[in-house]
Amino acid sequence: MFSSSSAEPSAAEVPHARYAGRLPASLEKLAGPAQGVVELPLHVAWPGLRAYDLDRPRLRMGLYRTVLAEGQHEDLVTLRNRDLLLAQWPVLRTMVSRHVRQVWEEAFPELATAGSAAA
Repeated sequence: MFSSSSAEPSAAEVPHARYAGRLPASLEKLAGPAQGVVELPLHVAWPGLRAYDLDRPRLRMGLYRTVLAEGQHEDLVTLRNRDLLLAQWPVLRTMVSRHVRQVWEEAFPELATAGSAAA
């Protein structure tokens, strides 16, 4: 999604393209666990907390926020659950960067609907 006015991407287009390149083909591809403890790989959570208990709402939200920001494509599909993402999106969308939010809501209109319904 680069502008046609120049060969160089704008400062806003770089993160947009980076996050868009990691997206799953559909939300149904998100096959991560819905409960229990999830341990993030070092490339996702290199500083700080790596183990998250999905049964604890704050930890679950922290896991999803971290994976959205730092995870690669494979992390997105194996560490996150479709139903949990949809349920958390109205709050989660306020905790992630504008670029992450836009990329996910553009690709998956059901997230934009869930986010606007809660607003």
